[in-house]
Amino acid sequence: MSQLQRIAIAPSQLQQGQISLTKEQQHYLARVLRLREGDHFIAMDGRGKWWLTQLAGEQGQVLEPLVVETELPVSITLMLALPKGNGFDEVVRCCTELGVTTIAPVLSDRTLLQPSPQKLERWRRIAAEAAEQSERAFVPTILEPVAFSSSLSFENSQQYICEARGNFPHLKDCLPHKGQMANDQELIIATGPEGGWTQEEIDSAIAAGFQAVSLGRRILRAVTAPVVALSLITAAYEV
Repeated sequence: MSQLQRIAIAPSQLQQGQISLTKEQQHYLARVLRLREGDHFIAMDGRGKWWLTQLAGEQGQVLEPLVVETELPVSITLMLALPKGNGFDEVVRCCTELGVTTIAPVLSDRTLLQPSPQKLERWRRIAAEAAEQSERAFVPTILEPVAFSSSLSFENSQQYICEARGNFPHLKDCLPHKGQMANDQELIIATGPEGGWTQEEIDSAIAAGFQAVSLGRRILRAVTAPVVALSLITAAYEV
């Protein structure tokens, strides 16, 4: 079953066991994947539901629901200071594969990129594609970029800000054990831009309840740090 091709659909596309395929999805299934009438594929709504589906002209006929158990047992929000260029594209792709729940782009004091609405749509499309490829049950939520200073308020969460400079404990030594995490508790991980966070940003985060942590002795690129952080969390909580 896992070898079948997967496509992400909007929940509104499913009506009474029939999936209304978009023109792009029809092209992808028929022209790119070379599926024929009656062939099977998997439809996923990005909200935890998968269905075994049969291609039927411009529609998909749902055959049966599928049970998917690929998600991490912990919810992870990545607060990422936007890197320059197209580096955020790869961060979205890799962190989706690693199990992130929400990606919150933030504008820090050293952020150079001012993203357009088209960028946001591109990131959401990349997240959907990466979720299909990695057999995720959920497509991560990509929030609209906001100023870092206005995004520091969270409830019922463990919050960490990653900083390369300074004598801070390693993230892997600060993560709570599996049994210490409440069912609805989430992890918040903030990684900085090129040049790192300013001291004022670190102080503001700590005042808001974040714990400053290290990702190791080496200085990581802005697009590498979030992947390392998510890898450490995945290793700690994967079942």
